[in-house]
Amino acid sequence: MRPAPTICPICQSELEVARLHCLSCDTSIEGHFAMGQFSNLTPDQLEFVFTFVRCEGKINRVEQELGVSYPTIRNRLHEVIRALGYEPGKDEPVEITQDKRNTILEDLSAGKINAEEATRLLRGEEEK
Repeated sequence: MRPAPTICPICQSELEVARLHCLSCDTSIEGHFAMGQFSNLTPDQLEFVFTFVRCEGKINRVEQELGVSYPTIRNRLHEVIRALGYEPGKDEPVEITQDKRNTILEDLSAGKINAEEATRLLRGEEEK
C-alpha cells in the first residue's frame, strides 16, 4: 500500500483525508480528517525518523547505519524538527557562568532578591 499524497497534483495545495474505509467489514466514514504532523515529512525524512527510532536515538548508531557524519545526522534531525513545526534548540536552557550563578545565590542570601527572582535568573531569563 502506498502512502497517501499530501499535496494536490493540480494546484499544489494541501490535501485532506475525506474518506476512511475498513477492508474487513466494508464500512466507510466520510468527513474531514487531519493527516497528522508526520504527513509533512518527505519520504527521505520519514525513513530517517524510522532509522533514528530503530537506533534508539543514538547518533553513533545512526552514523554507522546510514554511513554519514555526525553533522549530517544533526542537520537531518533539524530538518525533521522544522518540518514538524518546531525550532531546534528553542527549548534548551540558557547556560550561565559559575560567577553569575554565585552572584545570584549571594544576592538571594543577602536578601537583595527573592527566591522567585533567583530561580528566574538561574534559568537564564532576563532581568525585569
